[in-house]
Amino acid sequence: MPDLTAREVGGRIIAALAASFRDLDLAEEAYAEACARAAAVWPSRPPNDPAAWLYATARRAALDAVRRRDVRGRLAPDPPEPAPSVEEAMTSNDAMIPDERLRLIFVCCHPVVPVEVRAPLTLRLVCGLSVREIARAFLVAEPAMFQRLARAKRRIAQSGEPFEIPGPEAWTQRLSAVLSTLEVAYAKAHEDAAGAGAHAGYAREMLALTTALAELLPGEPECLGLAALVRYAEARRPARLDETGAMIPLSEQDPAPWRKPLMREAERLLRRAADLDRPGPRQLQAAIHAVWCGRRSLAEPPRWGTVLRLYDALLDWRDDAVVRLNRAVALAQIAGPQAALVEVEGLDPTGLADFAPFHALRADLLARLGRAAEARAAYDRALALDPGPAERMWLERRRNALVMD
Repeated sequence: MPDLTAREVGGRIIAALAASFRDLDLAEEAYAEACARAAAVWPSRPPNDPAAWLYATARRAALDAVRRRDVRGRLAPDPPEPAPSVEEAMTSNDAMIPDERLRLIFVCCHPVVPVEVRAPLTLRLVCGLSVREIARAFLVAEPAMFQRLARAKRRIAQSGEPFEIPGPEAWTQRLSAVLSTLEVAYAKAHEDAAGAGAHAGYAREMLALTTALAELLPGEPECLGLAALVRYAEARRPARLDETGAMIPLSEQDPAPWRKPLMREAERLLRRAADLDRPGPRQLQAAIHAVWCGRRSLAEPPRWGTVLRLYDALLDWRDDAVVRLNRAVALAQIAGPQAALVEVEGLDPTGLADFAPFHALRADLLARLGRAAEARAAYDRALALDPGPAERMWLERRRNALVMD
């Protein structure tokens, strides 16, 4: 079975099954069973529509499991709408899927789940991220994340809480976890400059989902801030690769091909958020993107001082390793690479061993300080973490340019 098909549609199929059967474990188990059957059948009889085949097979597996448990009456799915059918909706990229996924994100961010696990659980069930990917995103050890997710699912099963779409009165209570889920999902799409990774499709979906969320909660400035952030980042996508397919760092990107309509849309959203006069971390992150998108040409130097001040303000809201690393990039330009390296090496190492940007930044700072052997070792560590092809090409190029003593 092509792994790409399973990765592309897995999150959507699990989302639809969970919403229909009101059982998180059942949805995951049924989809896993469908993938196993596909691996056995597809080599000799490939389906015309892999996504529809996987959904139909997973649904049958779920119904079989319900019968075996002899509780079908309690878990029976809601009757399907006459049109479009569930199968049609599941195989459509332009119909109801983004809204369906957003509804399930709100469902999974239930208050019965501990706050720190709501976003990871939702990323696992709804977006289909692996435990390893989620652990890296939250900078924790993979076994620890696995245990957190297992405990959260048990807690849901034991609570007896209905697995239902919450009413408007519950939206605000769940909003922080919903925003975190969307933020991490988009980060997974954006981290691959070539847009060739398993989660590249999230980029387009996050444009749709953040639009839906901003329309759903127009008085929540952080929703507007996240929608602006995604648009600023997507606006720069055409300039992220050079002619060889290697990644181009943001400070070296030519602004000419940036998508101006997306940038204007982001500006409008950020102004609406500012008018609500309730600042927050996603608005500050969007403001940092806005500074970068304010450049008109490569001849215009980056506004490193402004970027650094915004990161300083962001630390008041979100003092974590990722923000500290991004701040160190700007600090190196203002105070020099030695000052930035002190900051980077002073971070809590928990979770950073498997975080490629940490090793890449450290390598760059060491190289600028003339410590080539240490820089090479740091580049090798980043490359060992299996970056995307565009990122790998850039890292190898930087490593190979080092002048060794």
